[in-house]
Amino acid sequence: MNDNSPTPAKRTEPQPDPDLDTSADSDEPAFAWLKDSGSSTPEVSPVSSAGQGGVTQPESRAGRKAAEAAVEPPAVPSVEESLRKEPSAQGATRNGGHFSEPLPTSALQVRPPQEEVERRNAERESAANAKPVAPRIWQVLLALFYPVVLLVLAVRAVTSPLFLWAEYNRPGFPGDGYGFSTDDRMTYGSYAVDYLSNWAGPRYLGDLVNRSGGDLFKDGEVSHMADVKVVILSAFGGGALLIVLSLVAIAYLRRRSTGGVRRGLFAGSIVALAIILGLGALAVLGWQQFFTEFHRIFFASGSWTFALEDTLIRLFPGQFWIDAGIVIAAMVLLAALVTLILTWPTRRRRGLAKDEPSAAEVHL
Repeated sequence: MNDNSPTPAKRTEPQPDPDLDTSADSDEPAFAWLKDSGSSTPEVSPVSSAGQGGVTQPESRAGRKAAEAAVEPPAVPSVEESLRKEPSAQGATRNGGHFSEPLPTSALQVRPPQEEVERRNAERESAANAKPVAPRIWQVLLALFYPVVLLVLAVRAVTSPLFLWAEYNRPGFPGDGYGFSTDDRMTYGSYAVDYLSNWAGPRYLGDLVNRSGGDLFKDGEVSHMADVKVVILSAFGGGALLIVLSLVAIAYLRRRSTGGVRRGLFAGSIVALAIILGLGALAVLGWQQFFTEFHRIFFASGSWTFALEDTLIRLFPGQFWIDAGIVIAAMVLLAALVTLILTWPTRRRRGLAKDEPSAAEVHL
């Protein structure tokens, strides 16, 4: 049997129940049929109405939705929406619409006068181009300390038994006309050189005796050597202090100033060369005058002149001091030249890019 088969003659179609028929219902609630047909409760309007001391809720779903929409408060626009609407309001004001106040932030768009802008730009440029003062001070101090340190180190190299041995044994060094051999000079001269750098008192030289049993150094010679010792130890102490300060300056400039160490040593080497060349010119033009003026600076008049037979003159004749001056000048000059070459401000050391090749070089 299928849907197209004829209905049997004895079969009757089912009749709808009159109680369940909803075709005639119009706006009846969905469950109104469940109520007693004889109830006398009045129908309630879908729209909520205020009763005596309360609100009557509608019975249908559509009525409840309408009631909720009627009592819902209006939405408050956000700040961003207000700001977005503000330009349009300003446009409406210009076009003849309603008046609208400008935005509170509109004052930030006001440009200051041109003179104020130029002054601020000049101050920023000056602050950007200004160099700190402290690195420049340490750089100048390093340039001043370096030549003094070189001089002190050269003097320390001369006041040593090694230089004494090289001087006494070099060819052409004048001998002693009063009987000192090279070994005697080396022995007695070593005592005198050691005394200059140790902490012993004047008796270190005053108690020395010669082969005949007499005093090796006279009282005037011992007194002069004590004065020389004060000058030498002061120079060594000052040189040590300057070395420490130079190391501090180098450490500071390495952290705070790019190329500051190089510039300080470069300037210091130039100063050292100028000092040595100036002193060397004075010594060459008049050695005896130069030697005399040098002693007058550090020693009292008459305390540093001795006879030819005195021990100090026999150990340290005039040629010894000429050679010592030449060695000191040569050591300082060599160190300054090496420093000058190593710190010469080339483009690479200054951090500048190399020059671009010319068109001819590119074609080649």
